[in-house]
Amino acid sequence: MPKPSVTPLSVLDLSPVSAGQTPGDALRSTLALAASAEASGYSRYWLAEHHLNTGVAGSAPHILAGLVASATKTIRVGTAATLLGNYRALQIAESIGTLAAVFPDRLDLGFGRSGPPKSPGEPAPGFVAAAGSIPEADPAVRVVDGLLVPAPRPIFGAVLPRKFRLQGELLGRFPGDTENFEDDVQDIIGFFTGEYRTRHGEEVTATPALGQSPQFWIHGSTAGPSARLAGKLGLPFGANYHVAPANVLDSVAEYRAHFKPSAALAEPHVIVSADVLVAPDEHRAQRLSRGYAQWVHGIRSGHGAIPYPSPEDALELRLDAEAEDLIKDRLDTRFVGDPHQVSEKLRTLQRATGAQELLITTIAYHPADRETSYQLLAEAWGL
Repeated sequence: MPKPSVTPLSVLDLSPVSAGQTPGDALRSTLALAASAEASGYSRYWLAEHHLNTGVAGSAPHILAGLVASATKTIRVGTAATLLGNYRALQIAESIGTLAAVFPDRLDLGFGRSGPPKSPGEPAPGFVAAAGSIPEADPAVRVVDGLLVPAPRPIFGAVLPRKFRLQGELLGRFPGDTENFEDDVQDIIGFFTGEYRTRHGEEVTATPALGQSPQFWIHGSTAGPSARLAGKLGLPFGANYHVAPANVLDSVAEYRAHFKPSAALAEPHVIVSADVLVAPDEHRAQRLSRGYAQWVHGIRSGHGAIPYPSPEDALELRLDAEAEDLIKDRLDTRFVGDPHQVSEKLRTLQRATGAQELLITTIAYHPADRETSYQLLAEAWGL
């Protein structure tokens, strides 16, 4: 466990699939990385939820969380985030309740709101504003207390890419279903506490969720409904610097402005994510960072992450100027370097946001390089 005086670090893992790997290889690498992260002193191991990406195997976070919990002993395990519109509330409660019953005091359940827009041309919840909808008054690049806060980037355009429309159809999503987010969060928590009631007032026992106590989180990328709901319910909040760095300070401020003490928290509690790659020296770190631009462009453009290319192959996969501009904020806010360099950047992020914890996501071609990155950071950070 982390030392009391050290800001805790945790892991966010997408289970990236490298070129030449199978999804099974990527998922087994996740289990190995979880065991290594636990040994290095990381506090939490969270799984993301991405669908229809050839370069990401992390599509079923509840199942994978169970596998990670089985492969470890003490580290907290959870989701960041479970996208509520992809499931029924009872399904989530029963899935996480099952894990919490088997692994008591180790489960975290993160709620996410990403989904289809309510009307054409409206940005999809969970994504940065679409092209043409960014107000002209929005600030350009800022440096706040040493932290780079880039300008918002256009994403997708006015129409969601086919992958997201197909994904929505396959998962039974419909326009505006994210409007149910607060009710879904309340229902899921109610299944665990025994306070859930049907619209007719009928009590429902959700075995094995009832009586279990996972830690509930709400995650958000903007100063929007997720940040406000986390504050309203007195839950801890996850802010996404690595996904939407332009919005991180505003989202954290919105959460704190709406915070009300609860049985879970007396004061606001924030974890902020960062995209990180550490190597023994800066030159090696920069070499290992190749391929990230092409990989993240697949995600940001809406076509889906490609299998992560090797550093050598990445040199042949050039992006044009428009593609580079789309991901400029992600590249500029990725922390790449030796352990000291990256630690200093993370301390700046913690100071500027006032985060109580930091959430580290690391992508590299070789799983061994990912594991080494986390180990070197843990040593430098003092875990």
